[in-house]
Amino acid sequence: MLQRLASIERLNLTISAGAVAASFALATPHFAASLAAGAALEAVNLGAMHRASRRLFGGEIQGAGPWIGVFGLRFGLLAAGIVLAMGAGAHPVGLVVGLSVVVPAAIVDAWLNRPAYVDPDTLPVTAADDPIWDRWSVWRVRELEPEELETDGLDCWKSPAENDEQSADPSENR
Repeated sequence: MLQRLASIERLNLTISAGAVAASFALATPHFAASLAAGAALEAVNLGAMHRASRRLFGGEIQGAGPWIGVFGLRFGLLAAGIVLAMGAGAHPVGLVVGLSVVVPAAIVDAWLNRPAYVDPDTLPVTAADDPIWDRWSVWRVRELEPEELETDGLDCWKSPAENDEQSADPSENR
């Protein structure tokens, strides 16, 4: 089954190929091969992480248990790949550089896929004296329901714990 690569994976492979080509031109072939091995390891890891994240947020993976299991398995395999590469004589700096190529790829991909700029002057603003503020709970980050407003004079600007203390001692209610 052939899957289309995500934009970050394509960008990562492009930057990795450029880094390997530059290292072949500017460094030893041993260093370039080590960089290529590191880039291959992190490309496989990034692809697995991206697909697992899409499954988790898509609802295909239920709960944290399978996610943590796959996370541990993926990093165990990555560690085994690093140990095998070092055992085969990979240049340590080249390997680390290859493993680190994902960082600039992630930064560039995040910048390319950033949300559109919204001029703050065009956003709707609620006036400070608007009565909506009396129904807004900063602790729940939502508007309070009518039954919540009618309960024992609770203050929406106090934390739930402070309101619990207040409602426990009726003499302090407003």
